[in-house]
Amino acid sequence: MSPVAGTVLAVLLSLVSAAGYALAAVAQARLAATSAPAGRGALRALLARGQWWWAVGLNAAGALAHVAALHYGPLTLVQPLGALTLVAALPLGAYCARRRVTRTEWRGALLTLGGLVGLVAMTGPAEPGEALSLREALIVAAATALLIAALASGRLPHGRGTGGGGKSGGKGGRGLGHATASGIASGVGSALTQTLTAALALELPGKEPVWWQTAVLAVLISGFAVGGLLLSQAAYRGGLAAPLAVVNLSNPAAAAIIGVALLGETFRAGAWGWPIAAGASLVAARGVVLLTKGGAPAPEATPVPSTVVAESRPVPPSRSATDLSAFPVPLPAPLPLPLSVPEAEPAHASVHG
Repeated sequence: MSPVAGTVLAVLLSLVSAAGYALAAVAQARLAATSAPAGRGALRALLARGQWWWAVGLNAAGALAHVAALHYGPLTLVQPLGALTLVAALPLGAYCARRRVTRTEWRGALLTLGGLVGLVAMTGPAEPGEALSLREALIVAAATALLIAALASGRLPHGRGTGGGGKSGGKGGRGLGHATASGIASGVGSALTQTLTAALALELPGKEPVWWQTAVLAVLISGFAVGGLLLSQAAYRGGLAAPLAVVNLSNPAAAAIIGVALLGETFRAGAWGWPIAAGASLVAARGVVLLTKGGAPAPEATPVPSTVVAESRPVPPSRSATDLSAFPVPLPAPLPLPLSVPEAEPAHASVHG
């Protein structure tokens, strides 16, 4: 296949991947809006829903298309196109909710997309085929599990409310914490997948792993994949756009941190890469803030009609002389009658015999 044909195929597969992820996110958000709150039996009820399995299938299809796109095209092309998931999910979610996308949401989506593309474009592998060693993979997995537990439980700022302790702010902040944890889980899962691939190809740095070590990697990858999916489902309880943007941001950010810290990856622009990446992160963060505030306002509570209020009080019936018990207030006691009435003296006849 020619390079041009490979590039075109990579672009098409990237678009298919973005569409699959977007449809899955919309399905998860709609499911989160209608499902029962988290608690006992919530997971069992979720697994019993056919819509959930459709979302799982769409996520799997998006992942397969993304892997295929990476086979035909470079990472610098495929990874930024994956950010189109947010742009596709925004109008899809608004269409399903029967509303229009607000201007603030479009601005937030474009800022998030621009910041994400700038952040991804600044990082790249120093040498192709680099992978974590088995020891590094286990350390990264353990540290990530602790971080995810802290984010999901609300012990970090991402998991707390953003609205001064209000109920809505707490719900949105907790949703962004779950979204951050989901993106981190996916990013670390990708790094562990790269390590597992190198282990199966007997190209893992260090000594050759034994079978149980490879099995441990496979179990960790499965755990992070399932955990990321469930965390994203919990994140969508606070909406669609902002959690999806955070997931798309934290995923490559986690992969970039692992690459720079452990795999020898560097910024493409050299010394200028650090301020450019910081600026891109600020732009993306501003986009997330706009997406958080730019959603459609929640419907206000319908005022209770005055007739209902009137019916809630006893209405006194019309006053009647024959039905005095219907009055809600006690009647005054009747006036006391005199005990005895002096009788008039009889008239005496003055007849004398």
